Amino acid sequence: MKFLFDDESFSFETLRAAGFTAYQGSDLGEILATARSIEDGDEPSWHRSWKATAERVAAIGEQALVAGHRVSAREALLRASNYYRTAEFYLRDAPATDPEVTVLSTASRRTFAAAVTLFDSPVEPVAIPYEDTALPGYLFLVDDSGAPRPTVIYTNGYDSTAEESYFVIAAAALRRGYNVLAFDGPGQGSVLREQKIVFRPDWEAVSTPVVDYAVARPEIDADRITLFGYSLGGYLVARAAAHDHRVAALILDDGVLDASVAFEGALPPEVRAWIDEGHDEPANAALAAATTESTQVRWALNNGLWAFGARSYADVIRRSRGYTLEGLTDKIVAPTLILDAENDQFFKGQPQLLAEKLVNAPATLVALGEAEGAGEHCHVGAFHRAHQVMFDWLDTALASA
Repeated sequence: MKFLFDDESFSFETLRAAGFTAYQGSDLGEILATARSIEDGDEPSWHRSWKATAERVAAIGEQALVAGHRVSAREALLRASNYYRTAEFYLRDAPATDPEVTVLSTASRRTFAAAVTLFDSPVEPVAIPYEDTALPGYLFLVDDSGAPRPTVIYTNGYDSTAEESYFVIAAAALRRGYNVLAFDGPGQGSVLREQKIVFRPDWEAVSTPVVDYAVARPEIDADRITLFGYSLGGYLVARAAAHDHRVAALILDDGVLDASVAFEGALPPEVRAWIDEGHDEPANAALAAATTESTQVRWALNNGLWAFGARSYADVIRRSRGYTLEGLTDKIVAPTLILDAENDQFFKGQPQLLAEKLVNAPATLVALGEAEGAGEHCHVGAFHRAHQVMFDWLDTALASA
């Protein structure tokens, strides 16, 4: 679904930002006005334009807050948080040392943190114990009654953040009586940017302490915890559920059996062979050439250098191969909803493959298509439709359990 840009990556990321209009994370006029000032495929103009919009909207929110207009402040600050995230997206030449990455990601978290203090329902910043540190996140509560409620634990993807969780799942969940616990894990959000901790494929080591934290909270019904995985999170939470059977249900948006297909699915056979054989020099040269031809490839590989802690492009590919559920799918037993996007440019075919391998878990595969506006990866731009499918299924699954 082409949206405002011919460049596939720019189109998708703009639709992603615009899709959060469903939950006050953007305004269509602001999206259109910002996109109009961006040269198609030009990353510097993307950064400048989204940053300018973010700063302008953040100022509106701050002024409204000073004047005592809580609703106006909340709405503007939520939009600014999304726009700051979008502005930072393509800054991947040297993200670990680029001060602009710090400026924009910090601004996205700051504006979101300010916005949630103005919510009508409680939102608690949390720090979840993890190894020798803590994972930052948010606990979105339906109300302040303290009553234990069914709760969705949100897990990020390859490039998402705990702040994005509100638009992706929490707003829809709260409307339906579900709490949401969202966090940044290794390789994600502020854990990558501030703590410098990179991804790990054995996500059960991350998810288990998060579930430990959840079951200890009196506001969370320990028997009705659902793991929700967004994008690459679809692999991560499925991997976690293969080892931790305390969860009542899984929602995979979308399903991922082997995440490496997003990195090497279109590679020529000789490049894959070079990587297999450890001939990284020609493989890196071929991959570097590919980055000059595709915004999507350039972003994905450069983000992998950072988020995987990889040494080279070939090493990104090699590390991605560890993110597979092969040999683990029979250990998943929780009822599982697997979503499938008709035009998924990253994980095409993966949901079906995963559904076939869940031999011990009641699995429901739902394909959403372009004709209903939901055919893009993670169904961006069609969140109301996607959430209707997710929560109608979840209501039934938890009632049956």
